[in-house]
Amino acid sequence: MTTEQIAVDLDIDGMTCASCANRIERKLNKLDGVTASVNYATERAHVQAPFGIGAEDLIEVVRAAGYDATPIGGPDDRAGGTESGSQAGQSTADRELDALRQRLIVSAVLTVPVIAMAMIPALQFDNWQWLSLTLAAPVVVWGAYPFHRAAAINLRHGATTMDTLVSVGTLAAFGWSLYALFFGSAGETGMTHGFDLLPQRADGSAQIYLEAAAGVTTFLLAGRYFEKRSKRRAGDALRALMDLGAKDVAVRRAGAEIRIPIDQLVVGDEFVVRPGEKIATDGVVVDGASAVDASMVSGESVPVEVTAGDPVVGATVNTSGRLIVRATAVGSDTTLAQMAAMVTAAQEGKADVQRLADRISSFFVPVVIAISVATLGFWLGVAAGNGMDGGDVTFAFTAAVAVLIIACPCALGLATPTALMVGTGRGAQLGILLKGPEVLETTRRVDVIVLDKTGTVTTGDMTLTAVHAADGHRDDEILRLAAAVESASEHPVGAAIVRAAQDASDRDGEGVLPDVVDFTAMRGVGVSGSVLGRRVRVIAPAHADTDLPGQLAEEVAIAQDRGGTAVVVTVDDDPVGVLVVGDRIKPSSASAIAEFRRLGLTPRLLTGDNEGAAHYVAAQVGIDDVTAGVSPEAKLQTIKDLQAQGHSVAMVGDGINDAAALAQADLGLAMGTGTDVAIAASDLTVVSGDLRVVGDAIRLARRTLGTIRGNLFWAFGYNVAAIPLAAAGMLNPMIAGAAMALSSVFVVGNSLRLRRFSSTAAG
Repeated sequence: MTTEQIAVDLDIDGMTCASCANRIERKLNKLDGVTASVNYATERAHVQAPFGIGAEDLIEVVRAAGYDATPIGGPDDRAGGTESGSQAGQSTADRELDALRQRLIVSAVLTVPVIAMAMIPALQFDNWQWLSLTLAAPVVVWGAYPFHRAAAINLRHGATTMDTLVSVGTLAAFGWSLYALFFGSAGETGMTHGFDLLPQRADGSAQIYLEAAAGVTTFLLAGRYFEKRSKRRAGDALRALMDLGAKDVAVRRAGAEIRIPIDQLVVGDEFVVRPGEKIATDGVVVDGASAVDASMVSGESVPVEVTAGDPVVGATVNTSGRLIVRATAVGSDTTLAQMAAMVTAAQEGKADVQRLADRISSFFVPVVIAISVATLGFWLGVAAGNGMDGGDVTFAFTAAVAVLIIACPCALGLATPTALMVGTGRGAQLGILLKGPEVLETTRRVDVIVLDKTGTVTTGDMTLTAVHAADGHRDDEILRLAAAVESASEHPVGAAIVRAAQDASDRDGEGVLPDVVDFTAMRGVGVSGSVLGRRVRVIAPAHADTDLPGQLAEEVAIAQDRGGTAVVVTVDDDPVGVLVVGDRIKPSSASAIAEFRRLGLTPRLLTGDNEGAAHYVAAQVGIDDVTAGVSPEAKLQTIKDLQAQGHSVAMVGDGINDAAALAQADLGLAMGTGTDVAIAASDLTVVSGDLRVVGDAIRLARRTLGTIRGNLFWAFGYNVAAIPLAAAGMLNPMIAGAAMALSSVFVVGNSLRLRRFSSTAAG
């Protein structure tokens, strides 16, 4: 028996490191039937909960853990679809960043002279240590207040985080300094001491660590500030996507044109889009013709010509003519909102490598505290062996503090989500949508890419490709007669012939097509009718009443070999020409196939079309392996067979008949120009119909995964190397604080390099 689940999204306040996110996640997951994922980088929780557990219940659990949470209202909010919600979140984040910057600047101004006096003996005038205390105290108390506050809250809940390490370390250094100043010899007039990168054995009562306490605080505030600013930059692409939409719209109501806010627009409203304006929402053109720049949504650089009856997407730009558009979707149902929601969902998910990092960070802090205590105990034991020499005691204390300061799981916690934020955001800018971080792992393994033909490698639109006239007849004459008869037909072949004739008439100025009378449609055979007093038929070659002249018969055979559809035109039962209709190959398909091979993928064509069409298209684009004439069930079985042979399979398709195969494939890629069913069944969606973007999608996913792995290697390696050095007494606490802060900044900076990813399709 399954329990129906609801999805709840929460903004989490008060998280300061990956351990916080892991702790909240564990608390939420203890609730019956709840599955929660908490993301430190986005500061959000995505929760699947059974009916009966609401947002308030989840918020109570978060508060009980020592943090705060607010629900994200709905799909619009989650995707950033409402302007007010987006602006409110942005202003809150800006205020937090401003407050952190102010705390950093004040702390830095006070800390610089403290460090200068400690490092340069020439600046150590009489009683300099008391000025140092005066300057350092506000830094340790006020500057480090966020660390102390978080540590106290966590302690009250029986937990430890990175803030615990920082708070204990800085207070220990400050407390030791107070002891030395008030009860030891460090407060005496004329006291001086040098600064060493490595801790030195000296009289403990004569040593102060104010520069370490203030320096560590300032370095960590700087690290947190740059980390927070970088995290906001990492989300810039998504925020830019959310801000693409129009803010108001000119609607036609009761015969008048009025401008209203976009959130008041409803399905069915007709609105005006002037040249240069953004199209307010998804809709259908009612009147007018123009070219629409869809690059901001699809990544497609060439404007698309639209006219009455054509669909348009919200946030695209009308470049030329005036359009009247009827709204077909608003709010969270629009293409833009769904793209933003999909990107947000991908950013909130976790890859397997991140779950490993989370498990490590959950016990990391207690282990570090234990190592610090063990370090102190070991070196105190050494001191006892030396008769409790003061220098050895000082050395023991310094090493223990350095262990506390150097160890921080923040870099581990940021490794995956920051790379995901930047990678998925950049993908959205290029018209590439990942459904989740699990997709990244799959792209690394795939070695075979299976391609549907129609709508994927080809345009999917029937087009007149050739006109062959018999001797004594003209091409244009035959096309007009055939189009006149087909104008009364709804068959796709007929529609292609009519479009071609109308385009030719527009170019040549021949006007409208002649009328047809006595029209007859013969299922599976063709159509016939009287045009200008002559009986005209457009029929399949197999149903021609007379043998075709050698030239026409040869053209029919060539067309069929190439996968085209040939029809014979007869006038008064005399065959006068052959028209060939076919599905055009996309101009980008051949270069896309070459790119797949460079990525180590073996391309295969899998289509329900006939052998001739399949092999002709495959030869044109450079595919050697072709399977034609297959049903949707056979497509699914083909994928299963490849997987049984040990292949990891990517499938690219766009139709309902591809949905099962897309779902079965290890990596399903849907063309955004295809059906909703295909898109829903896929793991990755390419908004445009350009097959080259599929290669971009795979490259971007692999690059993102590589960045995550690089980040994790750095984060793990940093801690593995640094903690033993600190325990061995080879790191000054202040240097340790700077290194720890830089580790997080390095991870975020490495992730930001993904913003420079470029598309081959754009070139």
